[in-house]
Amino acid sequence: MALFHRFNNKAKSLINTGFGSNASITGGRFINKDGSVNATRKGIRILDRISWYHTMLEMPSWKFLSILLLFYITINFVFALLYFGIGIQHLDGIATTDNKWVQFGQAYFFSAQTFTTVGYGHISPTGFYTSALSSAEALMGLLSFAIATGLFFGRFSKPAVYLKFSNNALIAPFNEGKALMFRLAPYKNTNYMDAEVSVTVGIQIEENGVMTNKFYTLDLEYQKINSLVLSWTVVHPITVESPLYGFTASDFDSILGEIIVIIKTFDDMFSTTVATRTSYTFKEIIYGAKFKPMYNKSEDNQSTVLDLALLNIYNDVAID
Repeated sequence: MALFHRFNNKAKSLINTGFGSNASITGGRFINKDGSVNATRKGIRILDRISWYHTMLEMPSWKFLSILLLFYITINFVFALLYFGIGIQHLDGIATTDNKWVQFGQAYFFSAQTFTTVGYGHISPTGFYTSALSSAEALMGLLSFAIATGLFFGRFSKPAVYLKFSNNALIAPFNEGKALMFRLAPYKNTNYMDAEVSVTVGIQIEENGVMTNKFYTLDLEYQKINSLVLSWTVVHPITVESPLYGFTASDFDSILGEIIVIIKTFDDMFSTTVATRTSYTFKEIIYGAKFKPMYNKSEDNQSTVLDLALLNIYNDVAID
């Protein structure tokens, strides 16, 4: 407790962080490593609390394509059952056979032709009910493909931040003292400009007998850089004004705390500002380490080579 009373007199805590101050009713970390907020919602129907459009845009590509394929197979199966129920004799050109599975298979592929509006082959609808059903299916196919096309376009056109953060933050020597450091680097052929980062630390402390979340803004060596082309090591000097002043290696192991990182940068490809975030719990902070350099000149001395495999590599160092 003496440690917290010492730095609370130096550092001014934040109030409007959005994460809540009562530690007894908040659980786990505030921000996940992938940047998502560690919170779940309940109290209303699942269909009301989930934006399916955003869900389809954010899900992995393999899952997105699997859902489209499953929908395509299922909807044609349903319509094939309806055609089969009306009677295959209303499908002109269907092969004459007593095998029900073969008949159903032909109805299924007739449904696929109708749903995709590619036109009929040797099978065509006859009779009012079959023609009406095929007309309704063609309309549903047009609407479904319009939605799928919009989702494809949204996934490919949505601005994204192609930045990787180091897995750990470090406490490293800095200017005859020490500093909190983590680093990030772009990993695709994108051009980022005017990158700006903000770093907040959240710490659980006991205050008047109640566990409380306290948040503090960390001053940085450089909060903004003009061009984010190579790696950027973000440095918070731990001075007497820092809320981390006086912390030892054992403090980071025993105290519940989290470093919250938010970065904004301008992407000249999309011509817009993009943002991302991550966090480091105190247990993910390595005390007494220093990052290895990530870039060097090329063999022909004509360019700079950024080695992304070195993003998480560090050396152990001694800290007073």
